Amino acid sequence: MPPTLRLHTARLDLVAGTLALAEAELRDIAEFAAALGCVVPPSWPPGEYDRAAIEYLRDRMREGGDVCAGWYSWYAIERVSRTVVGAGGYYGPPTDGEVEVGYSVIPEAQRRGIATEMTRALVAHAFEQPLVRSVRAHTFDSNPASIRVLERCGFARIGPGEAPETVRFRFGRPQGARET
Repeated sequence: MPPTLRLHTARLDLVAGTLALAEAELRDIAEFAAALGCVVPPSWPPGEYDRAAIEYLRDRMREGGDVCAGWYSWYAIERVSRTVVGAGGYYGPPTDGEVEVGYSVIPEAQRRGIATEMTRALVAHAFEQPLVRSVRAHTFDSNPASIRVLERCGFARIGPGEAPETVRFRFGRPQGARET
């Protein structure tokens, strides 16, 4: 994947995270906002996309270099307001033909379909990569909003997750999609 990658949905511009963006995000929110070219609300970062998650993603991008662009963090920017409203992405490049997707949305943008729109774009993007045969996700069984996002995106619940109190979902490559 190219180092500078953008996806577009009806309402969102998704910008692939880079090492420089992650470092700015950790160092100074004003610097991060300027680098991303958007407004960063006081509620940033959202949910489970916390400092530890950002550090983890930064470290993976540092280890992987430009080759891993687009395989870790993505920022969801609402096009009209130019505000970053969510973070999502993959836990890394495909392993055995599978990637795992995650997402989180700021509180004031929840219940507006942002997570669903972002996740659909990330799933579609994953299946554009020939090595990806399936996309998985984990969420807490006690998080019905996250479960609804996955169900709306076509994921099937396949059993308990790896961590306690989590459930696992999977979405297989659609029929007729290219694969190598």
